[in-house]
Amino acid sequence: VHWERRLSARLMYAVGSIPAIKGVEIGAAFANALSTGTMVHDEIVLGLDGNLLKRRSNRAGGLEGGITTGEPILIRAAMKPISTTLKGLDSVDLGSGETARTLYERSDICAVPRAAVVAEAMVAYVLADALMEKLGGDSLEEMVPRFHALKSSRLEDLTMNNTPWNFGYE
Repeated sequence: VHWERRLSARLMYAVGSIPAIKGVEIGAAFANALSTGTMVHDEIVLGLDGNLLKRRSNRAGGLEGGITTGEPILIRAAMKPISTTLKGLDSVDLGSGETARTLYERSDICAVPRAAVVAEAMVAYVLADALMEKLGGDSLEEMVPRFHALKSSRLEDLTMNNTPWNFGYE
């Protein structure tokens, strides 16, 4: 997947563009960065039916290589504290150039609940955009049958038959 079309990048961009968001992680990204690959990578195994491919874990947060893995997409964001402080801080008066103290001028107590709603909407928008890109069409009536026709992660859908894959080029 091209760097600018990677779903992981599009999701991080959307969530990171929300005011006051200073960090975004997919899955356990920050904890994963402190571990070795064999402790982080999600192993692929056969499901209970012996055909469906599944992951033993979801440390990648449902995204690998910029595409979904079929596991739930997990995104966390870190938000900076609001600017409101009850205690003044040192600053500079831009009009006079003199030292000054900040004043209590806002009434925000906690912006996290509002940011969570905005983040959820941004994620939904990006996922809907990616789905429209994949399925095509301009109505749910067109898209729903195409969605149901998508191949699943089943062995029978992956027809390799010990034949080298040539990316569709003969």
